[in-house]
Amino acid sequence: MPATIYLHWAATPYTWVRSGHYHTIISGDGRLNRLHAYSVDLPAHTYRRNSNSVALSCACMGGQPDPWTIPPTEAQLEAMCQEAARIAASWGWSAGDISLQTVMTHAEAASNRDGHWMHDNYGPVIWGGSGERWDFLQLSRNGPPTGGDELRQRIRRYLSEPEATASSRLEFRRASTMKACGRELVVEIDANGTSWALAAELLELYEIPYEWEASRRRILIGSLDVAPTFQDDQVQPSVGWPLFEMGLQRGDAPLILRGIVRENRAWCRVLEFAEEFGISVSYEPFMLWERRGG
Repeated sequence: MPATIYLHWAATPYTWVRSGHYHTIISGDGRLNRLHAYSVDLPAHTYRRNSNSVALSCACMGGQPDPWTIPPTEAQLEAMCQEAARIAASWGWSAGDISLQTVMTHAEAASNRDGHWMHDNYGPVIWGGSGERWDFLQLSRNGPPTGGDELRQRIRRYLSEPEATASSRLEFRRASTMKACGRELVVEIDANGTSWALAAELLELYEIPYEWEASRRRILIGSLDVAPTFQDDQVQPSVGWPLFEMGLQRGDAPLILRGIVRENRAWCRVLEFAEEFGISVSYEPFMLWERRGG
């Protein structure tokens, strides 16, 4: 089958995040939680459709006994469609490529609505299914059963919109230096007071093996002593710069962190890097010490 993006809801509270299920989970406030590289297949998001696919899921619809007490929020729907558009663009797709064959809700996939009969129909009852999965059949309680069409239209719109302009991008306000592992590290301070450094310099400073994949804007980490924490304050696309991802070089490619690509160089937040790689930190002044582990 051609590459496909599957849209899910997780049947959970808005704050639920767990790796292994979906490539990205969208929290109730619209925050993206990137968990795995989009280039790897995950084993269990869409029955018999996990190969050559990406799964995006909104953490919602977990109300008991009424799932609609935790409905998809508008922030989630917009963030999910924006991310689907970014994935599509990275694959070279245009708005005209967004169709039932390339972007499907789990409700549609469960009912084989793309014409590929991959399994029995476990989708919505109104489509002749068992009703086991009905993700985004509707976008709101008592809404029309056109959720997939509505989401695809949003994705087409985002694909047609221009990229963020320089004026809306995160700004570096001043350059500075700090101590890291006993040596001087050049950093940039943004408008929020956050310190950023070149990812390559931090990795080399702490002798962490890595490989840069320019075509995918990805840094693969070869170290075996890293356990990603999947922080809930990951760098978001709203910063306005192209993003890169740093992940482990293993089968499911779990994400360690994301940063920005500025002037063709990868920058990451210094404190986040330290927390993910088990580096001791002190403040006043802000300093990085040795890599001691968790």
